[in-house]
Amino acid sequence: MNTLFKLASTSLMGMALLAGPTWAQDQIRTLHLLSRPQAAQPAEFQSIQLIAQEWRKLGLDVEVDVMPWEQMSSEVWYERDKWDATAWQMTGRPERSDPDEIIYNLFHSSTAESGYNFIGYSSPEYDAVVEKQRITVDPDARQALVREAQEILAKDQPNMMLVHPEQAFVFDKNIWDASSVVNQSGIGIRNTWTWLSLTPKTDQKDIIVNSADNVIAVNPLYISGVTDSWMTELVYDRLFRVGPDGLPKEWAAESFEWRDGATIAVTLREGMMWHDGQPMTAEDVKFSFETTVGGEAPMYAPFGKGISDIAIEGDNVIVFTLATPSASFITSSLAKINLIPKHVWEPILADLATKDENAESYQEATPIGSGPYKFDRWITNEEIVLSANNEHFNAPKADRWILRLVPNAEAALGMLRSGEINFLTDFSGDPQVLIDAADADGDLEVVATVDIGFRYVAFNNRRPPFNDPAFRAALSSAVDRRLIVKAAFKDFAVASNSVVSPALEFWHDKAVVDDFKAGPDVAKQLLEDAGYTMVDGRLAYPDGVEETLDK
Repeated sequence: MNTLFKLASTSLMGMALLAGPTWAQDQIRTLHLLSRPQAAQPAEFQSIQLIAQEWRKLGLDVEVDVMPWEQMSSEVWYERDKWDATAWQMTGRPERSDPDEIIYNLFHSSTAESGYNFIGYSSPEYDAVVEKQRITVDPDARQALVREAQEILAKDQPNMMLVHPEQAFVFDKNIWDASSVVNQSGIGIRNTWTWLSLTPKTDQKDIIVNSADNVIAVNPLYISGVTDSWMTELVYDRLFRVGPDGLPKEWAAESFEWRDGATIAVTLREGMMWHDGQPMTAEDVKFSFETTVGGEAPMYAPFGKGISDIAIEGDNVIVFTLATPSASFITSSLAKINLIPKHVWEPILADLATKDENAESYQEATPIGSGPYKFDRWITNEEIVLSANNEHFNAPKADRWILRLVPNAEAALGMLRSGEINFLTDFSGDPQVLIDAADADGDLEVVATVDIGFRYVAFNNRRPPFNDPAFRAALSSAVDRRLIVKAAFKDFAVASNSVVSPALEFWHDKAVVDDFKAGPDVAKQLLEDAGYTMVDGRLAYPDGVEETLDK
């Protein structure tokens, strides 16, 4: 028998009779694992229940705390030293077709205080590799560095990677011309290109979509959630957009020219207008990028901090000078940063600079962008309506884009069948149910795609015992991902041990997935090798290490 899991002679019942705590001083405290509710995110909820079950077999006391997305995201993002582990997801945004945003911003130590690295992971070795890949222009050399970064993460296990979902979306093909639906690489058909090209077949010209998660903000300087980003991509333009093929394409930029390895001149498209009727200028573009590093938009800071200078030539040429060459600059910065009107945001940011809060907590009453859709109205907890900007250079074919907030997956499907929505953009239930519904109804079409994004359990690397890579590795190894794929995602996902999706074949390191070993015996051996022991049926720290946090 594995010596780690031999029970000590004192029984738990006997300990319960003692005054004070019911565990030895060096036992690991109760761990709290956060999840959204089952009705809103059944696959996530089921995954967390399975994971907690396997962790308990290691001698851990695990409590699953269920809370709505707004509460969970606020606690995790703003109380970075207060939680243990949480279910989380990174959605497959187009700009993540280049791996830099994920491998740099999610794990580089510079983004730990207020940026994407909310788990507090810190590794000088990792920092050096992801910094180097940013300035390596040769694709093959950069590929090797991106794969090396994946190998370091696989060793350190700062997060417990679970799956890359196979996203299934459904639309009513009696209302929308199926040939106008765009399947974007690694994203699926729920994307900006679809919302622009979707062509009505009847007098119904409103795209009506759904989301289980409530909207936190429609803010060009804050990425507050998956659903929120759908709207910012429609209301705000960017200089470039990532195309359906995963490559960046000119958008608000009419053209561009690399003058040398660190200088790019971008010509702004003529005639662009803000939704309030003011013209967009090169000064607005310059202001938009300078704002990201001005201290009021920390989430966007990593996308702008590599720029050492921004100059304007003539009326519509913006010249970006980079501190060092950047292989991903067009995708990860020019196709990422939202363009905002200086006349609207300059006074707002000046006022925020005098206060404790920053731009992430600010919500415009009527968001003003220049994008293909204009903000119309927001009825809290019910719907958000965007109207087509018919003056836009790529005006949508639909009249309106309407988001309806439907927290229950079954209710969302029922609304699709009744016509209350006509494009199912968020379904967290069993995708087979969608396929069966499409077969039964005849007017629905299902399209499934392996996502660039991923589901995972975020470990708070700041808090013991999660500050120990060996402990994290053991917990990650405790669960066979095939169980998660089958039981929670109903086989509509691929098992993961890498933040780079297999949808990004060139960058994905297949070996870190294939070589990953999982199961309770693997986890127990890792813990024993690291010096963890069992005390009265509870997992205890290695000799000399004591619990430092409240039980």
